[in-house]
Amino acid sequence: MKKSPIPLDSPEIFLNRELSWLAFASRVIALAESPDLPLLERIKFASIVGMLHDEFFMKRMSGLMRQTRKGSTNLSLDGRQPPEELAACREEIHAQMARLAHLVDEEIRPALAREGHPVLNHEDLDRRQTDTVRDYFRKSVQPILTPLAVDSEHPFPFVSNLGVNLAILLPNREGSRSRFVRIKVPRNRPRWIPVPGGGWIPLEQVIAANLDLIIPAKRPKEIHLFRVTRGAEGDVERTEDLPETDALPEPGSILRQVSGELKARRFAGVVRLQVGSGMPKRFRKWLAKQLGVGATDTYPCRTLLGLCDLAQLEVEGREDLRLPVHEPITHPRCRRFRTDEPSAIFEEISHGEILLHHPYHGFDTSVLRLIQAAAEDPSALAIKLTIYRTSADSPIIRALAEAARRGKQVAVLVEVTARFDEAPNIAWGQYLEKEGVHVAYGVESLKTHVKLALVVREEGGHIRRYCHVGTGNYHTGTARLYEDVGVLTADPEICDEVAMVFNALTGATPIQEPSRLLVAPITMRKRFTAMIRREAKHAGAGRPCGIDAKMNQLQDPDIIRELYRAGRASVPIRLNVRGLCCLRPGVPGLSESIRVFGAVGRFLEHSRIFRFENGGEPEYFLGSADWMRRNLDHRVETVVPVLDPNSKRELDEILDVYERDNCTVWDSDAEGNYRRREPREGETPRAAQETLIAMARRRPEGTPPASPLPRRVHPLQPARGPGSRSRRPDRRTP
Repeated sequence: MKKSPIPLDSPEIFLNRELSWLAFASRVIALAESPDLPLLERIKFASIVGMLHDEFFMKRMSGLMRQTRKGSTNLSLDGRQPPEELAACREEIHAQMARLAHLVDEEIRPALAREGHPVLNHEDLDRRQTDTVRDYFRKSVQPILTPLAVDSEHPFPFVSNLGVNLAILLPNREGSRSRFVRIKVPRNRPRWIPVPGGGWIPLEQVIAANLDLIIPAKRPKEIHLFRVTRGAEGDVERTEDLPETDALPEPGSILRQVSGELKARRFAGVVRLQVGSGMPKRFRKWLAKQLGVGATDTYPCRTLLGLCDLAQLEVEGREDLRLPVHEPITHPRCRRFRTDEPSAIFEEISHGEILLHHPYHGFDTSVLRLIQAAAEDPSALAIKLTIYRTSADSPIIRALAEAARRGKQVAVLVEVTARFDEAPNIAWGQYLEKEGVHVAYGVESLKTHVKLALVVREEGGHIRRYCHVGTGNYHTGTARLYEDVGVLTADPEICDEVAMVFNALTGATPIQEPSRLLVAPITMRKRFTAMIRREAKHAGAGRPCGIDAKMNQLQDPDIIRELYRAGRASVPIRLNVRGLCCLRPGVPGLSESIRVFGAVGRFLEHSRIFRFENGGEPEYFLGSADWMRRNLDHRVETVVPVLDPNSKRELDEILDVYERDNCTVWDSDAEGNYRRREPREGETPRAAQETLIAMARRRPEGTPPASPLPRRVHPLQPARGPGSRSRRPDRRTP
């Protein structure tokens, strides 16, 4: 008897968001575990996992714990209550911690030692090394340390977020009971102290070995390490929660509100206590009680605490332990931009849209050059830009300030609620205001996530606009590490609508419904839904159909249901999702024609690309939004149509490179388990990011991409085994 299809109102159709997020962390651990990667790259990925875990606890686990404390019965998409999600996440995190401990202690540290760069324990040091380290401690560390005792006269001290601490038990005056002393390992000193002969020793071990210089009268009974993680949200009343009133809002109150939240975050509740695995249970239990956490939120660590600090290990002169350095290539059309002629970039853009693919194409020679040229160009009248995250020493900010000093109209929207970048964004906004820039600090009740830049020029007595619409932040540092796409265009309709978005953002007025741009929360959900349904109609009529979407996350339940409906109509759907994905691919009767996969490599996949076959007249889009509820309903986002035929062919090439990858892409099954593709016997490895590097380097100036043949439009075939996947024999191989 044939099984009935799963109804679309059932929680069975969804994967759990939190566990899918952790599945991404697991894929990064697998990279760190890969013996095929150079050693320092493996260390980098291990440190990234440490950062991912820290962020997961601050943002996601803290939310689940808060819901659990309040007795919330709200169900996740897959039908779990908060306590069930917490338990499942804790189980997976413990499993990942065990993998990391084995990786660091049994593979990475021995490998570093073999290369002559060991991470040593203090007991491993010889006399000369011990004396050198002690001298360093006396001169550079001891003066800034502050031991804090806990007894009847001294309360338990505040412990800051993500710092490593020494928990010291000292005998009291009678020698019968112990006294607790806490010493914070300073964050303004290097975590890894170099020793003579090569290698490093962790700073916390240097402190522990030289406690007699701080507490000379007492010999410690026990010394242990601990680290706390605090939630990312403080208990601060948000503007959108305040009662409505006819009175005008207090000007600039958002800055005070965010500053208050940053202060509250410093003192937010502890959501994780990490302790050295050697800490006795009685001590662990006492410490957890002081910090307000239970046994389930105490995590004994068999390896170093604060693995994110592995990124600070500096090994000079060993490029053989790294992947070859990638230097971005100047886009062929950007090679014509002469630095002594600011107008050259605008002339080139006026000849047609330019598709940029970072970090394969240089950010500095394209997007940054656009802003710098606008600042220098006498014909440029105005610059408008959004800042969500930017670099510490930002040349973008410097160019905007210079433009204002030259008398140009400069308007910048700085999103001060960008998580973990609030403080630097406030500082940048205040700096720009002092330089004469018009600064707006986000939109009330909505986070502004758009990636837009607009330049207004006077040409021959007429006004002409130029714009950049992208998927990445205006951040020169991450532009070399994140994979992103964007377009430079002078298309009048698109530029007019970008200008309309800017006017709405800075003027705090409703965004009018655009015809070309997809703008959230105004039209984006409606437009994407309509295009997905259109593909289902094409399939029913026997016309060419198909959906290709590349994004960071896929969580929105309504979009997922629309994709299922299209899949049931036999629309072939390929979803290239880097991180969490709540859609279950390959379920009989539900998603047999849907595949989910994602690449993990040296660059963080960050672009959002959408392609709809549209009956043989495909439409292409790129922009700032993932298919998540927060992006579609609670953020200002923009997605732009890609119009130039050459740009469309380039996007086809990009999408196909990931399809042909046979070693760095992971395919998801219906249960959310990911399997890494492997080359078949005798097959040459094809890593997507390395392929894209090679393609950018060999494309001569002015040469458009090879035009791919039409896409196959019948349902996708199931995979045939390891490394296998649906093949499209009608597509070219580079």
